[in-house]
Amino acid sequence: MTLSVSDLNRLAREALEAGFPPLWVRGELSNVTHAPSGHIYFTLKDAGAQVRCTLWRSRAQRLSISLRAGMQVELRAQVTLYEPRGDYQLSVESVREAGVGHLFDAFIRLKAKLDAEGLFAAEHKRTPPHYPRGVAIISSPQAAALKDVCASFARRAPHLKLVLLPTPVQGDGAGARIASALDRVARIAPAKGLDVVVLVRGGGSIEDLWAFNEENVARAIRRCPVPVICGVGHETDFTIADFAADLRATTPTAAAELASAGFHAAPDLLERRHIAMQRAMQRRLDTAQQQTDRIALRLTHPRKRLADSRAAMDALARRMQMAITAQTQSLANQSAHLGARLKALRPAPARYRPAIDALHSTLQRTLARQLAHRNAQLDALTAHLEHLNPEAVLSRGYSITRGEDGRILRDAAAAPVNSDVTVQLHRGHLSARVTQQRAAENTD
Repeated sequence: MTLSVSDLNRLAREALEAGFPPLWVRGELSNVTHAPSGHIYFTLKDAGAQVRCTLWRSRAQRLSISLRAGMQVELRAQVTLYEPRGDYQLSVESVREAGVGHLFDAFIRLKAKLDAEGLFAAEHKRTPPHYPRGVAIISSPQAAALKDVCASFARRAPHLKLVLLPTPVQGDGAGARIASALDRVARIAPAKGLDVVVLVRGGGSIEDLWAFNEENVARAIRRCPVPVICGVGHETDFTIADFAADLRATTPTAAAELASAGFHAAPDLLERRHIAMQRAMQRRLDTAQQQTDRIALRLTHPRKRLADSRAAMDALARRMQMAITAQTQSLANQSAHLGARLKALRPAPARYRPAIDALHSTLQRTLARQLAHRNAQLDALTAHLEHLNPEAVLSRGYSITRGEDGRILRDAAAAPVNSDVTVQLHRGHLSARVTQQRAAENTD
């Protein structure tokens, strides 16, 4: 058995895809090419080997990282073969940076577990007060984010009491220290008047932010009796603490803005309330003045009011009598007029009989002409259809010859010598074998 190159490459591809299920491969990126079509082509290599890779546009659009040469990555891919060139390659399904894959998997597993327990349920979220008495800040004293948070509070609500609970936000044991600080809030909040907790840290890699992805931190947030605002990392960073918190801020500064939003908006709110109160008081005064004026106008002597009422009643009685008389006269005139019109419009059928007879005769003649015309058209179409009937052509001595594949032959060259042909006559068919070809004469 001899295979074509296409068949060989197809069988090789099917064998590779059947023998290797989708798997994770680690290596370094090189020759990264972003095609106009949206596909990404690159090479994955290590110290001893390399393999070509293709990331199709539909999957490339869902990437959360930007691929560039020199990156250490882990790919989930299907081993395959590009048949037109016979190139062995990987069809990439997803990409993640090497070294964070296990952390991301742990993040996904913990998020699913806590979500299943209802720890992130919306009905458990609390709304921070608009005007808190004091704010507990959990952060590192050396963090740049803490300075931004304090500056935001000083600008928006300088009178607000701030209590710092110094806590490491990175490294071994940081998660336990953060959870301990949250538990401490429950003990000191009543005495110090703390109504909201701000948990803040600047941006960083997934390893830097890992303390906020620990289970004990998430559970401590939900145990805390005071609403917690989480402002960890940048806008694109998400941690388990973000999902557990009562409110997530995109940045540490945004967390301070959310905690002080009521005080920041208070001047504008007070100004609007002041204007609304002034307008309401003015409306009340204007309404009372109008009511006073109307009451003053109504203060007349009872005898005069009785005389005015009697005169008004007499005037209404006269108007009513005049209206009844006029209405009666109008109805009488209308009745006489309608009687005259009815008499004039009395129908006279005999007057229209000649016109009706004439229209009837015209209709009959028109129908007869139309019917004759349609019958003539039908006869012509029938004759034309009969003329186009293949059976009628065959009855005049013509025949239809078909080749071995059943197709109608129009050229002698289409029937090779020694091939079988079928001849259809007006009555019956003939089977014949071609013994000689005679080409048609060229009339050009």
